[in-house]
Amino acid sequence: MIEVLPESRYNILGVKGIGKLTDLDYKNILVPRLEGMIKDYKKIRCLFLMSEEFHGWELEAAWDDAKFGVQHRNDFEKVAVVGGPRWVEWGTKLAALIMSGEVKTFSSEQLNEAWDWVKS
Repeated sequence: MIEVLPESRYNILGVKGIGKLTDLDYKNILVPRLEGMIKDYKKIRCLFLMSEEFHGWELEAAWDDAKFGVQHRNDFEKVAVVGGPRWVEWGTKLAALIMSGEVKTFSSEQLNEAWDWVKS
């Protein structure tokens, strides 16, 4: 499940991943929200918080994530990835290679620092 965080404003979107993310999470929540923001602001900033209950992506959701990232690789100014298992950090570093914006990982304890970085 994807939960939009209350700190989201203007060109900044914060989301929290809970459980296992599904294709419907992307199609019904995340992609429409991101596309609307890109249309309105051209460049956006995102924070993705992985809760302790985060268990990754279903295969189709992982494909949705990769496809959207490639299609919009020039539309992100900053992406902060907070928490999650160690393999997420490696995946984030790989994703950073194709994105034109900055991508940075933070530990769960650094959530406030991540928000400060995304907003700066």
